[in-house]
Amino acid sequence: MKSRRHFLQQATALTVGGALLSHSSWAESLFKAKKLPETGIQLFTILMQMETDAVCSLQKLAAAGYKNIESAFNKPGSFYGKKPKEFKALVHDMGMEWRSHHVVGSPMKLPPNMKIPNGPDGKPMSFPKMMTLKDNGQELVDLVAEAGIPYIVCASIGIDTGEEIKKSAEILQQTGELAKKAGLQFAYHNHASEFDVTDGIVSYDYFTSQISADLLKLELDLGWVFKAGKNPVDLFKQHKGRIPLLHVKDMTATGEMVPFGNGVYDFKATFNNLDIAGVDYFFLEQDFPQKPFEAIVTSANNFNKFKKTL
Repeated sequence: MKSRRHFLQQATALTVGGALLSHSSWAESLFKAKKLPETGIQLFTILMQMETDAVCSLQKLAAAGYKNIESAFNKPGSFYGKKPKEFKALVHDMGMEWRSHHVVGSPMKLPPNMKIPNGPDGKPMSFPKMMTLKDNGQELVDLVAEAGIPYIVCASIGIDTGEEIKKSAEILQQTGELAKKAGLQFAYHNHASEFDVTDGIVSYDYFTSQISADLLKLELDLGWVFKAGKNPVDLFKQHKGRIPLLHVKDMTATGEMVPFGNGVYDFKATFNNLDIAGVDYFFLEQDFPQKPFEAIVTSANNFNKFKKTL
């Protein structure tokens, strides 16, 4: 005969189970919320403001609700004028975490006919002199390793010719090896042009096939992926578990970058399939917004609304 205690245990289990089933939509949404990383931002969105006043800029990011930071290339040997550990402590003290840093693969070349945007002073922006992986690979890896953050990311590298693509792959391979020795994970950030055919080579396919996944992970820039006419979920499946980082940028139908949620791209399927990619962090980004601090607030608010639809 079953004991009274056994009966009560069964009854309790059935009651709890029934409650969970009756609130399955609530349970599913809670589970999804736990899997979604905290909202991050790529500091290129406020590049000039960070160079002018890093402390004030970070305070505004924290107030907007951002939790994860990816820094952009900046003045050689420092992070917005601060030493690696000093910058990390500053970010942490504001309730955020520094997760990743962008570096340049080879000397940057502006796209043809690109007009340099004006800075806060109304004059065309001037970019700080930058170290590159081609010329300063070990120095850059050492700098990021000293910061104690997990990821170093190549923001861009030369892919204008087939020969340049092959040389760039060698740079990425070498950097991946240096990063691994330093306890870092190296990743590559795409633009739309990586999906073009150049001298019979698609640079994105070339890099990912020639360099092993343990040395080169991927930071998939969703805005540029959509711009290139690709489906991010298809790339998730093609590079399963190789995409720990995302850039989330929105654009209008004409290709103008706008705050998240103000463009035409549909990110729902992408964010419902993050597990396939192996995403650890994502960073909202808008290149050269006219009103940077208004843009970061708009993006954060719109993303908070977007999360509720997942």
